[in-house]
Amino acid sequence: MKYYQNKTYMKTLLLAMSLILVGLVACKKVHYEWEDYTYTPVPTVTIDTAKSALPTRQAAKVVFFNLKDPNLAAEQFSYVLNWQALGTSGVKSIEVYNSFNRAEPSVPAYPIVISSPGNQYPNIAQFPLPSIVGANDKLYETVTEFPKTYTFTAVQLAALNGISLSDVKVNDYFLFKFILNLNDGSRIVTFFNNIVDEARGEPGDCRTGARFKSQ
Repeated sequence: MKYYQNKTYMKTLLLAMSLILVGLVACKKVHYEWEDYTYTPVPTVTIDTAKSALPTRQAAKVVFFNLKDPNLAAEQFSYVLNWQALGTSGVKSIEVYNSFNRAEPSVPAYPIVISSPGNQYPNIAQFPLPSIVGANDKLYETVTEFPKTYTFTAVQLAALNGISLSDVKVNDYFLFKFILNLNDGSRIVTFFNNIVDEARGEPGDCRTGARFKSQ
């Protein structure tokens, strides 16, 4: 008798759950765009930490120029641009944009603060998010072969952005941003915090840059 009761109870429970599920589906009247999400490739950056004028961390995706260095003009910023396949479509090309920016009202601490537990990532994003190419960002080139290595001196970046190194202040920075053109015709133009925040160890690197310090 007890076995029969348990079996009847389970059938009743499963029937009730099925009816609830059908009811929920039937009540859904709105289809949201986010329900059609797909995975896409993301850009990746490997900075040359050895070329940074001041100590940095690979996970931070930032190098530093030192305003106190008599050889400031010759200091270098070097990185390798590539992409990582998170979706079904590959990358046809990456548009590389460059800009010069004045320091934000609130800048990341230096030396870079590493969060714990883990001791892998900086405690805060090193450049403003989300990463969107704007009017201040100028197209440098479109890359079709990967990986691509870039090396610039401080004076080259200044010339590229039409400024003089003598006008640069502490915490001003040069920034490179990326737009992906995929093989399926899609164009990825905006990267939000949940995919490229340096402080979270996300898989993509939508930007990288060189910030000025005076150490």
